[in-house]
Amino acid sequence: MSPRKPRSPTAPNSSASIAPIPRLMPKLFVLDSNVLMHDPTSLFRFQEHDIYITMTTLEELDNNKKGMSEVARNARQTSRFLDEIVSSAITDIDEGISLQLHGTKNATGRLFLQTQAITNVLPVYLASGSADNQIIGAVKFLHDTHQNRVVTLVSKDINMRIKARALGLAAEDYFNDKVLEDTDVLFSGIQELPEDFWDEHGKDMESWQQSGQTFYRVTGPLAGGFVINQFVYLEHDKPFYAQVKETSGRTAVLQTLKDYTHQKNNVWGITARNREQNFAFNLLMNPEVDFVTLLGQAGTGKTLLTLAAGLMQTLEHKVYSEIIMTRVTVPVGEDIGFLPGTEEEKMTPWMGALEDNLDVLNKTDSSAGEWGRAATLDLIRSRIKIKSLNFMRGRTFINKFLIIDEAQNLTPKQMKTLITRAGPATKVVCLGNIAQIDTPYLSEGSSGLTYVVDRFKGWNHSGHVTLQRGERSRLADYAAEIL
Repeated sequence: MSPRKPRSPTAPNSSASIAPIPRLMPKLFVLDSNVLMHDPTSLFRFQEHDIYITMTTLEELDNNKKGMSEVARNARQTSRFLDEIVSSAITDIDEGISLQLHGTKNATGRLFLQTQAITNVLPVYLASGSADNQIIGAVKFLHDTHQNRVVTLVSKDINMRIKARALGLAAEDYFNDKVLEDTDVLFSGIQELPEDFWDEHGKDMESWQQSGQTFYRVTGPLAGGFVINQFVYLEHDKPFYAQVKETSGRTAVLQTLKDYTHQKNNVWGITARNREQNFAFNLLMNPEVDFVTLLGQAGTGKTLLTLAAGLMQTLEHKVYSEIIMTRVTVPVGEDIGFLPGTEEEKMTPWMGALEDNLDVLNKTDSSAGEWGRAATLDLIRSRIKIKSLNFMRGRTFINKFLIIDEAQNLTPKQMKTLITRAGPATKVVCLGNIAQIDTPYLSEGSSGLTYVVDRFKGWNHSGHVTLQRGERSRLADYAAEIL
């Protein structure tokens, strides 16, 4: 056996032979038209990566720009953004146009527009006349010609993403509109305290009474994570229910709650049937809280509690001049066509929940008799106005109790439009169930209701409660659980 040769200084595992790691190329995202019509600012949401827009996408924007719908408005806004970007280009369009001058500083990528014909890149079994297939064809062309880059289709259309993946192309949903990836981590407004809470946080505790309420100043590790107007509770030997009023480092001030489960504190004849309903009443009846969000599945009492609080503060306490109720008119099944009458008459079929709850509230006073209840119902209806979302822009509601029902069907932009209608001394209450979204392209993570719950968290004049237990009937509770 011959002796082994000494290792060469340029052997494969020597440091001299290691090639420098190439700098990663930015990704190239091909945007579908439905992404731009869903969020015009998506042009500036891809940070250092480049975006590519096909001529088919521009044609679809042009076809959808007419009308007063949200889609039409977004198509027009996208066209304005593109016009501003392209008209100020100082380089050849083929080289890409910098987005940083027009969007946020984070958008350091470039915009590419299709400037050449793309043909014969798709299999014959895909119809060439389809707009979706033409965009997929552009993705495949870019994938084949830019092999050193990751080319990805971004679309809200599930079937389009499936077709792209079947051809071996990268495709994904548009995630930037989502407030949360997982709604399980959405702020619930409620936190259960551990059994040893007072042992850990009771040292040097201060307590005092003010306006019939007891306040506790506690210091400890949990107090640093509390949120203003969050509810905390302890259900062990001695139940304790409180609301966080102040936070500062590891110190927080807790205020005990008014007990709305007791008949003496009933609200328009209604008492809270569980812990979460009691928390909700403490927000709804507090004049210092201007914005309330209530989440919960069907039958948890969102509308009933809100209407009872609204009637009590409008007719009894005279805090508000009237109740205004609105909701998104998205049908569950097929649309039944145009509805006759005035704005309020057109909204009546959508307000079945209002009528059902008014019947419940009007029967709480058994001593009034049939005539008395009828007169009370007429008085109540005279103080409740039903409004359509279509005519909200430009309005200002002063000293009103505004209820936005089925708010999970609103986009973040629509939610902003509605909440900014609030004038002095107006309270806004948003109700909804993010598991029942009927609006196309909206999900639990991108719903306007999820958006405001997350953004208003911690403001001194807002509060949120997720209602857990159904109180409608045993049948409704069981159906919600097993179906």
